[in-house]
Amino acid sequence: MLDLARLRALHAVSVYGTVGAAAAALGYTPSAVSQQIAKLERETRTTLLERQGRGVRLTDEARQLASTAQQLLSLVEEAEVRLEERRGLPSGRLAIGCFPSAARGLMPQALAELARRHPGLDARLSEVDPHLSIDLVARGVIDLAVAHDWDIAPMPAPPGVEQAVIGDDLCDILVPLGHPLAERDAVRREELKDERWISQPPGTVCHDWLMRTLRAAGCEPHIVHQAEENHTQVALVAAGLGVALVPRLGRGRLPDEVATVRLDPVPKRRLSALWRAGAARRPAITETVRTLQELWPSVARA
Repeated sequence: MLDLARLRALHAVSVYGTVGAAAAALGYTPSAVSQQIAKLERETRTTLLERQGRGVRLTDEARQLASTAQQLLSLVEEAEVRLEERRGLPSGRLAIGCFPSAARGLMPQALAELARRHPGLDARLSEVDPHLSIDLVARGVIDLAVAHDWDIAPMPAPPGVEQAVIGDDLCDILVPLGHPLAERDAVRREELKDERWISQPPGTVCHDWLMRTLRAAGCEPHIVHQAEENHTQVALVAAGLGVALVPRLGRGRLPDEVATVRLDPVPKRRLSALWRAGAARRPAITETVRTLQELWPSVARA
């Protein structure tokens, strides 16, 4: 009989593409994942992974087995949902994927509150790009995603995935102290055409929003520095190297060398929780979403 934990390891590799990424998602070491798959190869008498450069690729047999594993994991999830529903209390493991600034600014409070209220719930957090998290929910890799989108760059949930709004996160223009805009209360988008921008890399939600918004105002953004982390962008602004559009969530206290200017109209990104429709009855899901919504007003004010 095939071992479910080993199938889960293979399925994670098929989703994340590498043993290391699969291990991080499962909360294991890469060595443990490799051992699970090696045992599965012996059980099935089949080669499942082949070396490809510095990484690995799944064989055709492995892809077929990973597809079957996803079906089995869905059945297991349904059984767990029914049991938890009967107990009426949030319990068991809950895998949560969240983008970095919410992982820093929202999730610590939420996870602490869940642990206090529901000691039987084992909630585990992983930082995940919002573009990827929704697909990971749909494929059953994580149970719940906290993602964001923008007014002009929405990310609709795919079939089979439900969502609930957590709240709106406001964004500000950050400029170096002494910049001509630093003393302004507000600035319009058309006035930013000559600025040197610090942005996230192409393909991220924030970068796409910046490009679309300024182009719609007749400006071609001149991006001179790219940084994934908001804190890095803030440090670059503090050094006088450009301006940046940075959300408030998880931003923390700004250095004295940085001033905030309101952009008119104020950009907003909407935070949402997403989960598979089949798990909608699970108390762990409903209670986690409720906790996030309860906490959001105080987090947004802070």
